[in-house]
Amino acid sequence: MRVYILIIAFSLSLSVNTKAQQLTPVDKESKVSFSIKNFGIATGGTFKGLQGRINFSPANLTMASIDVSVDASSVDTDVDSRDNHLRKEEYFNVAKYPRLSFVSTKIEKSGNSNTYKVYGKLTIKGTTKDINFPFTATPQANGYVFSGDFKVNRRDFNVGGSSFVLGDNVTISLQVSAK
Repeated sequence: MRVYILIIAFSLSLSVNTKAQQLTPVDKESKVSFSIKNFGIATGGTFKGLQGRINFSPANLTMASIDVSVDASSVDTDVDSRDNHLRKEEYFNVAKYPRLSFVSTKIEKSGNSNTYKVYGKLTIKGTTKDINFPFTATPQANGYVFSGDFKVNRRDFNVGGSSFVLGDNVTISLQVSAK
């Protein structure tokens, strides 16, 4: 009887340790930024209103998932007139598409102990594209800080129209605190 109890206790401890930890992004402790060339000069900004859910456990990546979004109208380049222009139809069209979102399809181990690769679907302005990028997951009190960078072509998402002064490639940098 004692052996059966030990086996059950061991099995339960394994299942508890391998379940993905359910986390919520903390907007005030996170940073979602972008950079792009405009007239050949690097410029950029940030987005706020980060929300969603992240399920993560390094011990069981098959259960890991990311489903997050930011408020498109929160775009902030430190220039009010530029921000207002970016909110219009030619750029983010925030009246029709209020959120930019990412939903993972797979997360796998990559390299060092805290390094992973995420595959998923990025939706901007009603257009969804498959992307993948490396990220790190650094443990913190009650959660993780997820950091990563990736590039997209703004034209793939119909952002900025046919502007020739605006670069095509946008680098998005993430530092997401989730608890």
